[in-house]
Amino acid sequence: MKKIVSLCLVALMMYGCSTVPITGRKRINFVKDSQVLPMSFAQYQGFLKENKLSKDVSKSAEIKNVGAKISKAVDRFMRANGMTSEADSYRWEFNLIEDETINAWCMPGGKVVFYTGILPMCANTDGIAAVMGHEVAHAFAKHGQERMSTGTLQQLGGAGVMLATGNKDPKKAQMWNMAFGISSQLGMLAFSRSHENEADKLGMVFMIMAGYQPEEAVNVWIRMSQRAGSGNKPPEFMSTHPSNESRIKNLRAYMPEATALAKKFNAQMIGN
Repeated sequence: MKKIVSLCLVALMMYGCSTVPITGRKRINFVKDSQVLPMSFAQYQGFLKENKLSKDVSKSAEIKNVGAKISKAVDRFMRANGMTSEADSYRWEFNLIEDETINAWCMPGGKVVFYTGILPMCANTDGIAAVMGHEVAHAFAKHGQERMSTGTLQQLGGAGVMLATGNKDPKKAQMWNMAFGISSQLGMLAFSRSHENEADKLGMVFMIMAGYQPEEAVNVWIRMSQRAGSGNKPPEFMSTHPSNESRIKNLRAYMPEATALAKKFNAQMIGN
């Protein structure tokens, strides 16, 4: 049985291994879009029915306009790079919700929500584009599908540890299971931070491709940091997101490369 679990883990990892375009990161994703997207679209519509759309016509239009520009840039990139079937699967939609929570998110397949509470952190149209690019990047890189895949692997790994320690002393078995639980949880946190870092980078490329100023991606996180203040914060390795300071530093360092990539991709798409 232990061998079967190990073989399943290896087979799933080999079957689901692919590369994230632009960043080149290897990912494990064996969840098909046909499994995820219908559920994602249905959940999004359910969310909109249960939450209040903003009555601010101007801001709602701005969210939709920025989202349309960035998603069109992403769509052009995909079609110019042999990803036509993936491009066809997206159903981009952008809505502003009346809620003071400082948040925005994107579901698999391109369903985006901004909360009115995040608008002061955006401060301007380029700031909205920075957040929009980041959220669109999560869908582009299929982070949701990858989290589902790694969650399955984590469960199989846990089952493997339980089987491997089934005949051991109960105290030792408990120790090994506890060690696996802690290490796998820390691993998932690091995995989540890697997604956030990747979305930051991809989002900056996408906002530049759509004609927005990348400096605002840095400024958004400066404003986030200023709002958070200097209170007690959990260490970064215990968090699902990189620290504000890390994001500011990383985005500043990545800006020249993002600008060069965006210019290259735009020239490529004009050539096609």
